[in-house]
Amino acid sequence: MVSRQLSAYRGELSAKEVADGINTAIRNAKRLAADAKLMLDAKRYPTAASLAIISIEETEKVSTLRAMSVAQSKDELAQAWEDYRGNRPQGTAWIAAELDAKGAGHLSGFSEAMEKDDHHPGMLAILKRLGVHTECYRKGYWSEPAVVIDANAAAVLVRIAEQACAKNEISDREIALWVEHVGPAWHSSKMPDALLKWAQAKEEEGLIKPNEDDMQRIGVDMLDASSADDERRKKCRH
Repeated sequence: MVSRQLSAYRGELSAKEVADGINTAIRNAKRLAADAKLMLDAKRYPTAASLAIISIEETEKVSTLRAMSVAQSKDELAQAWEDYRGNRPQGTAWIAAELDAKGAGHLSGFSEAMEKDDHHPGMLAILKRLGVHTECYRKGYWSEPAVVIDANAAAVLVRIAEQACAKNEISDREIALWVEHVGPAWHSSKMPDALLKWAQAKEEEGLIKPNEDDMQRIGVDMLDASSADDERRKKCRH
């Protein structure tokens, strides 16, 4: 039998294709968060934590796809696809020190960090792996999911996942308006005004207008995404 390999697409997307991708990510994030809650209720804490993290990763694809729709160069588009397919563990050195300090216990300090919203994708990817796989982080020292991930850590992650994926699906017209109003302001100080104009355009066309909390969250996500792209471009020039 001839083996077939899936080829990942890396090109441009239409407004409809971006909207479809966002809605697919939202639906999947909600499914994963629901499954994580089931595992949490069943006291399967490591599995609950890992599913919750995957849900968070799926939710983060929403802002990545929005950024992709206004990419201003081939390099930005390539970076957006790399971000979309990222979620790779980074910086595992702290794990051995943390576990060793706790006497081979769980990552007790992690939940407090997550509660303060100090987490980042690298940490989430590492915790996802810790919730599924055994691993050796120093000579003769093995991490075990059932030991590392406790009820409190799992509960925090499930709660974050449920809150993060509480989004409504969108239309391709919303993305078209996004590209029209936000695209020209990408990477500039005009972003806040552009976001306001985008919201006003949605209202004028009878689309569902986000409430203030949603608008603020979208604005912060997009401003952060734009700033991150700016930093990457600066590094590439040096």
